[in-house]
Amino acid sequence: LVEFAGREDRIVIADYDFSKAEEFASSLKDPRVSAVRVDVRNHDEAAAALAGCGIIINSVQYQLNLDVMRIALKAGAHYIDLGGLFHMTRRQMELHEEFKARGLLAIIGMGAAPGITNILSRMGADELDKVTEIHTRVAGRDLSQYSYTPALPVSYSLQTILEEFSFKPAVFTKGKFTFVEPMSGNVPHRFPSPVGLRRPMYTIHSEVATLPLSFAKKGVKEVTFKIAFDDDFVDRVRFLRDMGMASHEPVDIGGIKVPPIAVVNKVAMSQNAPKIKGKPKQYEIVRAIVKGWTKSAGKQAKMTCILDCHTEGMPKWGVGTDINTGTPPAIAALMVGRGEISEIGVVAPENCIDAKSFVRELARRKMKVEVTRKRGWDVQV
Repeated sequence: LVEFAGREDRIVIADYDFSKAEEFASSLKDPRVSAVRVDVRNHDEAAAALAGCGIIINSVQYQLNLDVMRIALKAGAHYIDLGGLFHMTRRQMELHEEFKARGLLAIIGMGAAPGITNILSRMGADELDKVTEIHTRVAGRDLSQYSYTPALPVSYSLQTILEEFSFKPAVFTKGKFTFVEPMSGNVPHRFPSPVGLRRPMYTIHSEVATLPLSFAKKGVKEVTFKIAFDDDFVDRVRFLRDMGMASHEPVDIGGIKVPPIAVVNKVAMSQNAPKIKGKPKQYEIVRAIVKGWTKSAGKQAKMTCILDCHTEGMPKWGVGTDINTGTPPAIAALMVGRGEISEIGVVAPENCIDAKSFVRELARRKMKVEVTRKRGWDVQV
């Protein structure tokens, strides 16, 4: 955001821990960036602190999404977040009329997945007359050498990861929403090199909450999401889950009641981040597989579009493949600021962001989208 925002733009880093917000703002060495303390559970004070902001990018734990949306409404600001693990996303949709009445836009699920996955799905669906299936997949490899190996290396909130491993994933099948077992469906799936063969599994995700609705008129009947993690990481998180550390039910420790998931998340997220030795060797693929019908020689023919977003990171910014999570909301915010998005209300990315413009912006940040088209539906999902 700092790299591409205009000279007249102002960026405010807001956090409950002001010292961390101030430290991060100072590290950017940019006069346009400042810091402020905000407690998102206090809507009035937060809205006052953010008064004058045109757009709020919400990067807090998804359980607080509704709080930040309420703050955006009070502050008269547009809103963007990184997703709501299906159930929260559905609750957020209920604020559509309130945002619409205020002439404000709330883009829900605008990270890598959800986010890039949704835009890729839109691109594939736009090439087809009818859509039957949409499957989104994520996998990566990290062969970098590090200064040390953390006991549990995490690239985003361990609490969210534990919930993804514990909550029943939503899938849309035969035209209906249903739920399957956590971590199920982990069959081999081949991604482009250097990611290669991985075993993505079902986890609960926001794509499944919006894509079936967005493409209902095109006839979609199947929508799924899967993500692949390293086997060792899966084993460690499964151990924590099976031991009860994913529980939100407070336990009494010396007279103080604390949810186990809060404890393990605090410890894991407090680990010192290891430094990469030498050149980074990270790579991630965000994929959408869209099946449907298109006209060929005057007749309807089966077609599959495979859309891949390739990410290697941006070493000169000190950012690895996580750039594909932080970049989409920044791009969306800049598009809103430039007046390129006209929709208002609570809207999924696939319904408000021009895919071609978005892909061009990804390319400016060293992320490449490749599209493969195949006749028929005989494509592994």
